[in-house]
Amino acid sequence: MTSPSSLLVFGGGYLGRAIARSAREKGWEVAVTSRQPQRRADFENQGWKAVDPDNPDALAAAGMAATAILVTAPPDAHGCPAMRALSDLPAGKAWPDWIGYISSTSVYGDRAGGWAFEGDALNAATLEGARRAKAERDWLDTGRGMGLTVQIFRLPAFYGPDQNIFLRLRAGKAALVRKPEQVFNRIHIDDVVSGLFASMAHPHPGGIYNLCDDTPSPAEDVVLWAARRIGMEPPAEVPLDDPSVSDGMRRFYRDNKRISNARAKAELGWRLRYPSYREGLESLISTLK
Repeated sequence: MTSPSSLLVFGGGYLGRAIARSAREKGWEVAVTSRQPQRRADFENQGWKAVDPDNPDALAAAGMAATAILVTAPPDAHGCPAMRALSDLPAGKAWPDWIGYISSTSVYGDRAGGWAFEGDALNAATLEGARRAKAERDWLDTGRGMGLTVQIFRLPAFYGPDQNIFLRLRAGKAALVRKPEQVFNRIHIDDVVSGLFASMAHPHPGGIYNLCDDTPSPAEDVVLWAARRIGMEPPAEVPLDDPSVSDGMRRFYRDNKRISNARAKAELGWRLRYPSYREGLESLISTLK
């Protein structure tokens, strides 16, 4: 395929904005969707075209201009909102050769500390994970049916400037929960972005990729390392059922698994800049105020 030069990002959240910034730095035309007027104004100020996904004419224009589409918006009870919004666009004009869908490693469910690979059967333990799995199937089915180059990217929790453990520690929002032998992967936002661009350069129709770091680690190791690095006392240890632990954190602890990123490295030529949380968090020290 011809290398993309115009990107439509459906969903202007943390990841959507990161990929939009990187694409703009490469000289690409960038459009990003949001239903929030203030956020759309912010996008325009950054040199991106802001698109209201509820405006079919604006969305059609952005879709037909794009040479790549990335969907970062999470699914809801009715499926993927991007698929619903884009489904009525003219097939021959609005669908580029590269479409990426951002999913989650939550689709694997619990592996009791074992490794999870892209070809494994899915066993999501949460409603959110089950919705992700369904959205993946819908996008892959659409890709096969329409001859589109759809790729799926399964991500663990990601972090970067403005969203990291240092900031949570300083805000008193970090929890220290110990669960023996529990491990997770994570990934720096810059490594997510580089993985997506690697896929655009080497597309594989129907490809499914885990984008994660090389170092599955207990969450408490990250909290303790980060607290030491910025000279803070770590937060008090609390049990998982403590009221201070959010529902999202409790869902996070349901799954215990190690995620393999070998396929992305082999097929996309992707290489991590930050293979563990240590390198990734160290790179953020200069961003702290």
